[in-house]
Amino acid sequence: MRVLIDLTNSPHVPFFAPLIRALEEDGHQVVVVARRFAQTVELVELHGLRDVTVIGAHGGTGRVGKARAALGRTWALWSFARRQRAEHGAFDVAFSHGSTDLPLVSRILGVPHITIFDYEWARTMHRLNCRVSWRVVVPESIPLERLDAYGAAGKTVTYPGLKEEYYLDAAALDPAAVRTELGIDPDAVLVVLRPPADMALYHRGIDNDVFGAVLSRVRAREGCVAVVLARTDAQRAELERTTRDDPSVIMPTHAVDGASLVAAADVVVSAGGTMNREAAALGVPVYTVFAGRMGGVDETLLQQGRLARLERAEDVALERRNSATAAPRLTTDRDPRELLATLLDGLPITPSAQSNV
Repeated sequence: MRVLIDLTNSPHVPFFAPLIRALEEDGHQVVVVARRFAQTVELVELHGLRDVTVIGAHGGTGRVGKARAALGRTWALWSFARRQRAEHGAFDVAFSHGSTDLPLVSRILGVPHITIFDYEWARTMHRLNCRVSWRVVVPESIPLERLDAYGAAGKTVTYPGLKEEYYLDAAALDPAAVRTELGIDPDAVLVVLRPPADMALYHRGIDNDVFGAVLSRVRAREGCVAVVLARTDAQRAELERTTRDDPSVIMPTHAVDGASLVAAADVVVSAGGTMNREAAALGVPVYTVFAGRMGGVDETLLQQGRLARLERAEDVALERRNSATAAPRLTTDRDPRELLATLLDGLPITPSAQSNV
C-alpha cells in the first residue's frame, strides 16, 4: 500500500511519527511532505523521519497572504503527487491532520483522503476538508452534530481519548535532559508558556492579555523560570523585545522535545491545544488561556478537572510539584496501532495491499 501524509504544523509531527513507523514496519510505502511553518521541519528531523519533502510555507496573518500561499502550495503538492504517481504508482490513501491542501489534491487525483482533527470550530478549514475527504476522524468527545454543517454526516469515525495519548511514550521522555539542555536549575519552578495562535483565522479579532500577565508574574517571582515557545518569528521577536536580557525567560532558538519539556514542567499555561492535552495526558497541572470558542475535547477535560480555564494570572500556583522529578507516566496509555486500525478500517483498497495492516 502507498500512503501520502502531509505535515503542515508542528503538532502533526509527533502525532504522525508513530503511525508512519507502524506503516513502514508493516511493509507499506509512506511518502511524507511537510510545510515550512513554525517548528515543523525541525521536528521532522528531531523525530527521525526520513525522506520528507518540504513543500510551501505559511502565508502569514493576512487573508490575502494565506490565500496566495494556499493556492501555491496546493498546486505544488498536486504536481508532486502526479510525479510520484507517474514514477512509483498511485497512492492508496492520504492522511492529514488539518491540512487544507492535501484533501483537495487527493480528491482531484482520486485518492481516498482521511482528514483528522480535534478542534471543531475551525469552520473555514472544515467546510472544505470534510466535504472532499473520504473519511473524517475525530475524538469521541466532539459532539457529531457540530460537524453536520461541514458535510461530515455519514463519513465520521471517532476514537476514544486524546490523540496525544496515542503518540506519547512516557518511557522515552527525558525531563531532566531537557532541563539541562535549556540550562534550567533543577530546583527552579519551571513554567512552560505557549502564546495564543494570533496568526490563525479562528483567533482573529480576539484579545487575550492573560498570557502576558502570567509571564510578568513569573518574571517577578524569584526561583521561577519561564520557557516560552513562540509560534512564529514575528511573535518571538516581539516577546524578545519585551523580555530582553531577563535570565528568567528562555526562548529556545531550536526545536526541543516538547513532550519531555511538558513532563519537566511544574505548570503549563498555553493558548494552544496540543501542549495542553499533552500536559493533561501526563498529569501535569495545565491552564488554558485560549480565548476562542472551546471545543469538545477541552470541554471534556475541563469537566474532568484535567484542564483549568485561567482568567487571572494570580490563580497559577508557582511552586514545585511533587511528581516533577519522578519518572513520567501517562494517565491513560493507548496503542497507536489501534488508532491506525481505525483510520484504515474499510479503506477501499485491494486485499493484498491491506494484508499487513
